[in-house]
Amino acid sequence: MVQDLLTSAPSLGTFAFFFITAVAFMFVILGFVTFAILAERKVMGYMQLRHGPNQLGGHFGLLQTVADVLKLLIKEDTVPAMADKPLFKLAPMIAFAPAMMVVAVVPFTDKLQFADLGIGLLYYIAVSSLSTVGVLAAGWASNNKYSLLGGMRAGAQMISYEVPLVMSVIGVVLLSGSLNLNDIVAGQEGLWNIIKQPVAFVIFFIAAVAELNRVPFDLSEAESELVAGFHVEYSGFRWAFFMLSEYVYMFAMAALTVVLFLGGWHALPFLDVIPGAIWFALKWFAVTFFLIWVRVTLPRLRADHLMEFGWKVLLPLALVNIFVTALLLKIM
Repeated sequence: MVQDLLTSAPSLGTFAFFFITAVAFMFVILGFVTFAILAERKVMGYMQLRHGPNQLGGHFGLLQTVADVLKLLIKEDTVPAMADKPLFKLAPMIAFAPAMMVVAVVPFTDKLQFADLGIGLLYYIAVSSLSTVGVLAAGWASNNKYSLLGGMRAGAQMISYEVPLVMSVIGVVLLSGSLNLNDIVAGQEGLWNIIKQPVAFVIFFIAAVAELNRVPFDLSEAESELVAGFHVEYSGFRWAFFMLSEYVYMFAMAALTVVLFLGGWHALPFLDVIPGAIWFALKWFAVTFFLIWVRVTLPRLRADHLMEFGWKVLLPLALVNIFVTALLLKIM
């Protein structure tokens, strides 16, 4: 029945099916965000020899993030008197919407994917870059010098690190011969791209952390310098939109890392009795944990070091990787 709906002509039934499925999946992602924040706080706590949240919801604090979300929803929604009010209100939605849109093209298994686009990788990169507009708009519309500095930093950082991010995946595209994410996963059966493209994986992961604005690349929110950066004037549910976009991107970027470099749902040769969905989930959990580990471990970079690292280290390495990959393909 599901297959018939997917292949049938557009109708009210197909619209209702996709709408209900999309809403259900949105709640799944929001549930992930809720408990990803809790998991991050607990992991950070254990790594720093403390307990983390442990009051609401038992010893593990399972309801702490739920309580935080409820608090945000009932907080006063303040708008600065001198702000550009229409743009100020629109900016969080501009930042959040692309984060949900990119999830549509990520294949979680060979049967679970919302949109199998021939240019799925290009779609992901293009749509995710739109969040930069929302961040810049928030910094500008707040009419606050700290917000403006944070917005400009975020724009410069995200645009700069998009270049090595895109360059790093070109080697993967050359190996698979396609921009389709399913084809990229299919090309890793037996040998994952992290083995075939180790340099590209390192470049991609570093650039992905920078794109997520997470430590050590959170210069746009540097509390010690910019109070809270581009969203310093936001409160309540509008501030929550920025946090949602960060964690939804974390969900999507971890999934994309699994698809591009860790074989997607493909199992290790001697453990192929385990279903593909479980393999994908395990790899995704590992990448997510590593993102949290990086945040706890590394200090924030200086702004000039951040930009130099992107342009003078990652970009040349990515170009060399493309050249070597193309040369090896030509020889072989």
